[in-house]
Formats: sequence, structure tokens, C-alpha cells
Amino acid sequence: MRTQVRGWRWRRNPLRRRSDVVEAWTVLAVVVLLLVGAPLAGLAAARWAHGEARAAAAALRAERRQVEAQVVGRTARSLPTARDGEEYAFRATVRWVERPGARPRTATARVPDGTHAGDRVPLWVDSHSRPVPPPPSGTAVREHAFATGLCATGGAVAVVLLGHAAVRRAATRRRLAEWERAWARTEPEWTRRQA
Repeated sequence: MRTQVRGWRWRRNPLRRRSDVVEAWTVLAVVVLLLVGAPLAGLAAARWAHGEARAAAAALRAERRQVEAQVVGRTARSLPTARDGEEYAFRATVRWVERPGARPRTATARVPDGTHAGDRVPLWVDSHSRPVPPPPSGTAVREHAFATGLCATGGAVAVVLLGHAAVRRAATRRRLAEWERAWARTEPEWTRRQA
């Protein structure tokens, strides 16, 4: 049966080595970094990503505008694509007018499934009147920030654990070297061999 004495690395005793103390402090630092540092790193990354994504979405909203287009017909051999993970969209030919009295424009754009010729659909266009995807919604911005924060937290955890593994490996290597030196001094006395 194995007995474990808690905190033996912290107490003063003749068997405690310097590497034991270093390892004990490293474990304490790892616990603090995992419980406090990694979540804070994730939170900071999420806040930064949220601000950047909001600014990018606002810039896209400023340079794009929404017009109402009329579906002229579905593009031949148009395959459905998922849009926003909920509904399917097909490519169709649409026509719209920028402003009253202006020449109508025609282009191919994605329209929701179930749209027929003559139906009116919202269409986002850029400054050159080309159809473009809509700017990211508030939900997409929050999801991006959450994913960034989660990845940053995971990265911080990985760095802390890799650092801890490196310190443990170095401490073990040093411990074995100390043991080898001590054995080199003690062995001749026990085995009556000359070193």
C-alpha cells in the first residue's frame, strides 16, 4: 500500500531537493494560470475580436446597400447551397432598379428556396451595383467573438501545459543527474569497488 504525504515538497526535510521545490512552485503557477490566466486571455481575445468584427460589419454595412429585386428566372442546373445554416438558396437571375427612372440592372444572385419568377427578394449590392452577400449580423459577430475567445483559452491552456511539461522534464533530468552523482559517491563504499 502506498502512502502519500501531502505538501512534502513545501516542508523542510533532508530528502527535499531543489528540483522538488521548483516543481512545487511550477504546479502552483500552473494551477493559477489555468484557473485565472487562460480564461482572462480568452476573455481579452473575445473582446478584441468582437470589437474588430463589429467594426468590419459596420464598414460592410456602410459600403453595401439593400435593394428590392425581382426574380426573372432560375439559372439552369443551379444547385442549392445552405445559407446561414437554415434555409437553402439557389442561383437565379434577378432584375432591380437603383432609383426611379434609372436603367434596370440584371445579374445572377442567390435567392431563397421556393422563390418563383416574378417574386420580389431583398438583394445586397456594393457601390458598383454588383450583388454581394449581406453584411454579418449581430449574431455572426458574437459567434465569431465566442469562437476566438474559446480558441485563445485553449491556446493558453496548451502553452501552460507544455511549459509545465518542459519544467517537469528538466526537473526530472536534473533529479536523475543528482541521483547519479550521489550514487557515484556512495557505490564504492557499498560494493567495495574503487571508482
